[in-house]
Parts: sequence; structure tokens; C-alpha cells
Amino acid sequence: MTTEQRSAAGGRVPFRAPEPRVPDTVSDVLADACRAAVTGVNRAWDTWDRAGLVQTVRTGADGTPTYRIDEIVEDAIAATAAAHGVNLLSEELGLVDRGSGVTMVVDPLDGSANAAAGVPLSCFSGALYVDGELAEGLICWLEQGHCVAARAGEPVPYRTSGATALTGAAVSMLRPKRHAGGDSTDAWLRVAGRAERVRILSSSCLESLLVAEGSIDAFADPGSRTHRLVDLAAAALIVPAAGGAVVDVHGSPLELDTDLTRRWSGVVAATPQLAEELVEAIASSPR
Repeated sequence: MTTEQRSAAGGRVPFRAPEPRVPDTVSDVLADACRAAVTGVNRAWDTWDRAGLVQTVRTGADGTPTYRIDEIVEDAIAATAAAHGVNLLSEELGLVDRGSGVTMVVDPLDGSANAAAGVPLSCFSGALYVDGELAEGLICWLEQGHCVAARAGEPVPYRTSGATALTGAAVSMLRPKRHAGGDSTDAWLRVAGRAERVRILSSSCLESLLVAEGSIDAFADPGSRTHRLVDLAAAALIVPAAGGAVVDVHGSPLELDTDLTRRWSGVVAATPQLAEELVEAIASSPR
């Protein structure tokens, strides 16, 4: 039995996050926050078994349970934000206001259930708002160290697939579920029935990264209003810079809001045309 097999058998996550390959263009505060996320997730994996990682330690600012692994990673990032003197809006802590004109909006560990279970599909996502305007975004696939980033008004070295039609597309979605506004199952099935391939990866930020780089054509919440600002902020800059679009099924604008109970049904697509077709498919009444 290998070391990795013994680790898995003992309830430990059998890998570590490598040093993130942060592009040179990324600001110091976002780069340091990303590295802090890596330090935090590795500390969590080294210290706790899988059961301990998913133990609920409190309720986060977004109203959902905070796992121990979430808290460990977020605490590392919060220390970085404090060192740089910027405001922090984070999934579990909510808003930490330092009176700065710069606010860092982060999802410290998107896909925390994956990360705790040993499924290597989790991300750090961070965005900088300067005087209320989205200025920079960074997403890092933690288990790979792979990063994509964008600055407002600047070109990026990656492109979406350019897909314009849902028929034949590779689409990733949130799972179908009952929610406050109804049930997303019918909308999920409408999209799945027209797409060529459908995946559920359970990490919205990773799925947005894959759209930006052309690995998949689109990602969508099929109408359940599950996404928070922290899930979409970085993607809202990164994906359009690569030729894509980030929209809400219900037409709500994505804007800086410190209320993390506010939700969006985000659609992240390779082109505005594909985004529009997805919105239509999700929002239409069953025939």
C-alpha cells in the first residue's frame, strides 16, 4: 500500500496544494491572498481528517454553515487583507471595513465539500473593487496551482471556446434542486436535453475558469438563485476579457453589495449569444 493509499484509508486527504502559479500582472494583495489560501488549505489537510474538515463550526455571513476547512482558509486570507490594509468581503466573515477605497471580495475555498472529501476540484477566487468599481480578478485551481487573472481594460492570454449555440455545447451546471422560488429540475433538464455534454463539478469558480479558457462552453445555475457575489465577482471580469459573458437568469445586475444573503442565478458562457440562449432555456416555461 502506498503512502497516499494509507492516507486515504485513514481518512486524510491524500494530496497538497502546490505553490500557485500567479501571473506577474496580479497585484500584491490578490497574489498574497491566493498564497495564503494555499497555506491554509494545506494546514487544514495536514491537521484534520475528513470528518473534522467538514465539521460545522458556525454559520457564515451568507447564512450557510461554515466548515472547519472554510474557517482555516479564510483566517489565513483575513490576515493577509489586514496586512495590506484593505477592506475584506468574504463568504464566512462578511464585511471587514477598514475605511479603504479598495475592497477585496473573496471566496476563500469554493468547492469546500470537494476539498474536504479529497476530490481535487476547489478554488480560491478573489476580486478587487476600487472605489466600488471592479478592477481585478484572480481564480486559482488550488489542487493544480493553475491561475487565471484579469485587470479591467487589459488583454488576457486566454480565450473562450467561442461557442454560440446550446445545441452541441459542453455545459456544466449546479445540481437541480428545490429552492425558495420553486424547483430548478425542469430548467436543468431543458438545458441538458439540448447540450452535447453535461457536468456537475461542484465548484462555480473552477467552472468559470474552465469557460474562460475554452475547456467547456458554459456554466449555469438553472434558476435557483444560489450564487453569491463572492462566487461570481472574479469571473465577471475574467470571462468577458476572454470573449465570454457573465449574466443573471433573472436580469439582476452583478454589483458590489456587502449583503451576502443577496443571490444570483449566474450564467457564465463562452459568448453573449450562448449566454442569451441559456437564459432563455432556463427561464422558459416547460412545453
